[in-house]
Amino acid sequence: MPREKFQTLTEQMFYILLCLQNECCGTDIMETVQRMTGDRVQIGPGTLYNLLEKFLEAGMIEETAAEGRKRSYRINAAGRAALDAEYRRLEQLAEDYRRFTAWPEAAATLRVDAAKDKDLCLNIREESGL
Repeated sequence: MPREKFQTLTEQMFYILLCLQNECCGTDIMETVQRMTGDRVQIGPGTLYNLLEKFLEAGMIEETAAEGRKRSYRINAAGRAALDAEYRRLEQLAEDYRRFTAWPEAAATLRVDAAKDKDLCLNIREESGL
């Protein structure tokens, strides 16, 4: 079954929406993302303007100003909801990681869960080398 559009966000999408908590133009977004991530994430103009257009079409951001070719944007309630949902999803991933890498606690959890869902635990054990 295909995912609903924007059900999960790419790293670039996440940082663009995060920047748009304050009104920004495209150049500001690109520079802010680089600063926020210590140059780990860079967004090129093609990717940025394509995503901004998709966010506008989806009703997640609003254009706040236009001066010639320069446009400014800001996140709205729908965009904030998507950003918050993605943050919660990432927190859950991190929690799963902590739960299943906290040895020996995770190994004990796997043994207890084996009685509940043997196939799942076998898959986890195979993947983790247990």
